[in-house]
This record gives sequence, structure tokens and C-alpha cells, in this order.
Amino acid sequence: MKKFFSNPTIREGLRIILAIGAALLLGFIITLFVSEDPIGAYKAFLTGPFTKFNRFGDWIEESITLILVGLSVAIAFKANMFSMGTQGQLVMGALVSGVVALYVPLPAVLRIPLALLCAMLAGFLWGLIPGYLKAQLNANEIVSTLMLNTIAIKIYDYFLVFHIKPEDAGYNVSEKFSVEGQLPSFIPNIPIFNKAYTLFTENTNITIMLYIVILAVIVAYYLVFKTPFGYKLRMIGSNMKFARYGGIDTKKTIILVFAISGVFGALAGAHLTMGIQHCIITNISISMAFEGIIVAILARNNPLYIPITALAYGYLRAGANIMERSSDMSREMISVIQALIILFVTAERILPTVQRVIEEKKEQTSNKENGTLSEGGSNEH
Repeated sequence: MKKFFSNPTIREGLRIILAIGAALLLGFIITLFVSEDPIGAYKAFLTGPFTKFNRFGDWIEESITLILVGLSVAIAFKANMFSMGTQGQLVMGALVSGVVALYVPLPAVLRIPLALLCAMLAGFLWGLIPGYLKAQLNANEIVSTLMLNTIAIKIYDYFLVFHIKPEDAGYNVSEKFSVEGQLPSFIPNIPIFNKAYTLFTENTNITIMLYIVILAVIVAYYLVFKTPFGYKLRMIGSNMKFARYGGIDTKKTIILVFAISGVFGALAGAHLTMGIQHCIITNISISMAFEGIIVAILARNNPLYIPITALAYGYLRAGANIMERSSDMSREMISVIQALIILFVTAERILPTVQRVIEEKKEQTSNKENGTLSEGGSNEH
């Protein structure tokens, strides 16, 4: 049993479960005071995604997007770069992939890969901007990325409203993508899978992005932990000065960290446009990118843990939507639970740090006292 709990992965998983469990418990206590049917509301919240097939689909669809934005945030955070720019990367990826899906006259086998590659390139280039500002000018990455988010959203809205939206459209939305511009279902449309294909395509939007996400997690993990670039990234995250003195080109690495982070964020935008909405629409993602921060924090910025935390968090999001529709509780309740999860996870990480600082101070005090006693003994001698 000792060996079981000493395993870092198991211990990390238990910490996450305890943090989420404690947040859910406090959320239920709050629900007792604000709902006329707290048990019914919380039942809808906790079991809703499994009550209907389309609700299950909503959970998986949201989780796919959360995995991608979580990877985007985790790569930057792993280098101790507090990038808030995933929203801008997502929006640029959504715009570019949507334009390719809408206007490029190619068959699906060429149009879809081209749209995804263009989205990734757009995210890469958009990520270069705050990376360059941080590396060359030492600009605060939180400020620069937040400001670039606003610029990206305005660019997105400008092209949508003045160049993409049809004249007779009642609101800011493009034409529906043709089948050649939509991500196909993750189940192939062949006779042996006919029933499953019909079931999933009629009730969900789970697309081949599911397989792309699995590949993205593997690539991100290999990149961070198995490559020279990943070593440089982690060294910068641990100690910037040490990395610089050790001969690492910190400026180049920082720029690449932001750019590669942008690739994953842009893929999330392509998923929303080509896989979920099937059009370019205003406010395509209001808070999803920022919720990737929670996913990354829960996963300790480890790409292998991000699918687990994204599925858990996506389940909470899907449950919150169902709770809002089927009870007297508003969706803001999920915001309370989100805040509690962050609080518990952060507190759990702060405590060992505080203990370590206290122990170091005690050790320093003890060393000083021992040094004083030694000096006193020498003088007497």
C-alpha cells in the first residue's frame, strides 16, 4: 500500500480528485441555500451528461476543445511564461480555418487538411508576437497577450462582419460550410459501422478531431520531455539565469514556446469552426480559452494528465448547462465551483512551498547558532 501511494502519478491523481471532490461538496452546500430542489439540481448537474446520448456528445465535444487549449496553456506555463493569449490564438485559428473551409474549392480530402494546417500556421505566427516582445523587449507576457487577444477578436469581427457575412444574414454569421469543409465523424462511413455512424452523426459532433487530439497530446508530451527543445523549455521554467549561464539561447526558446503554444490554441479554434458550428460565427468562444488555464493547472502542466483533467472539467461544464435548463439554478453556480477548484488546487500547492521555506529558515537559523557556538568555543580555547 505504501508503494501504491508513493507513486507520483497516483498521488497526483488523488490530489486532483480530492480538490474537485471538496469543491463539489462545498458547491452542494451552497446549493442547499439557493435552490428549492437542491438534490434535484445537483443530480442534474452530476448525472446529466449520461442521461441522453446527445448530452454525452456535448461533454466529449467540449472536452476535446479543453484538451487543446489546456495543451496551449501548459506549454507556456511549463516555461514559467504566464501567457493569457490562447483566446487570441483560438480566434485566429477559427477565422483562418473557416475561410479555407468556406472559400477554397477543393475536395474534402485536401480542403480539411489545408484548413487545419493554415490554422496551425496562423496560431504559430500569432504566438510569435508576444514571444518576440517577451524575449527581445522583456515585455510582460500577461499584458501583451491579453492586449493581443482583443486585437485578434477585432480582426475576427471585422472580416466576419464586412467581408464574410452574407448581406441577408440576420446576425453575424457566415454561410454554412459545405460537407467538404466540415470535419467528418470519427466513425468511418462504411457498411460495417452504419448503425454507429448514424447514431453519432445524428446526435453528436464528435469528429476526427478526437484522433487529432490524441496525437496532439503525444506530440506535446514528446516535445516537452523527450527533445532538446523541451529540455531548454523546462530549464527556462526552472531557472532562467541558470539556463542562460548554461549556454541555452533563452530568447529563441521563449519565442518558440509562445509560437508552439499558439499551434494548439489555433487547432481548438479550427475544431469549433469546422467541427462544432460548421460556420464562422461571432463570439465563437467566450471563456473556453481561459478555462484551459484551469485544465493546465489541475494537470500540473503535464500533457499526459491534461486529457484526464479536461474530461473532468468538461463534465462539469456539460453538467452545468443541463442543471441550468432543468432546475432553478443558474449556470453561474459552475463559476463558484471553478473558483473553489482553483482555490483548493492552489492551496494544496502553496502548503508544501510554505513548509519548505519554514524548514529552510529553521536550517539557516540552526546553522547560524552552530556557527556562533563554534566561534565561542574557539575563543575560549
